[in-house]
Amino acid sequence: MQSYGDESRPLAALSLPSRIVIGVAACAVAVIVAIHLAMMFLHVAPQNTLSKQQGSLISDYVYPEYEQNWKLFAPNPLQQNVAVQVRAQVRAEDGSSRTTGWTDLTARDGRAILHNPLPSHTEQNQLRRGWELFVNSHNAQGRPIGARGELAERYIRRIVMFRMQGEWTAAGGRVERIQVRSRTAAVSPPPWSTEKISDKPVYRVQPWWQITSADLPEGANSQ
Repeated sequence: MQSYGDESRPLAALSLPSRIVIGVAACAVAVIVAIHLAMMFLHVAPQNTLSKQQGSLISDYVYPEYEQNWKLFAPNPLQQNVAVQVRAQVRAEDGSSRTTGWTDLTARDGRAILHNPLPSHTEQNQLRRGWELFVNSHNAQGRPIGARGELAERYIRRIVMFRMQGEWTAAGGRVERIQVRSRTAAVSPPPWSTEKISDKPVYRVQPWWQITSADLPEGANSQ
């Protein structure tokens, strides 16, 4: 009766070329992992001589695939609450115009997340990251800086119209213009802290934006 050897062969039983290939592959994987860990360490670690000298190389490696945005664990965590609020000018079917009150979209996202064990990515990040992009790509006067700023502005308009168009036009009419503002308030220090901060919110109000068909949800129209 013919016996068959064990299918799992020890490394020593392999031919010399096979062992060389496996050894080279293992070394290559080890080098790649070491480089990745070094880049991520230099990215998240406090600035040092090496990270200053190679800052451009490190940023090119990290962004955008390996971007870290876990600000809860950052050396300087967020100390402000930022809320995005919107309102609109609606043209009724009889030709009259009305301005809606302010709606706090951030508060709505917060209520949707509260006590929800599996909140959606949209509720957690869409508006927040969109507004971060908008702020970082506009100057203090609210003017877009290059194509990135124009893209961020269109993105915010589409988010607002996707969420609010049905509510604003429930009684008929169409949205002609929208206005967006942010409300920034400092996070109160803990009771044991002696830090003194202002509890007065700061508003960043954008000009009225004209709404076109490109800003409407798919399948909707501006008429």
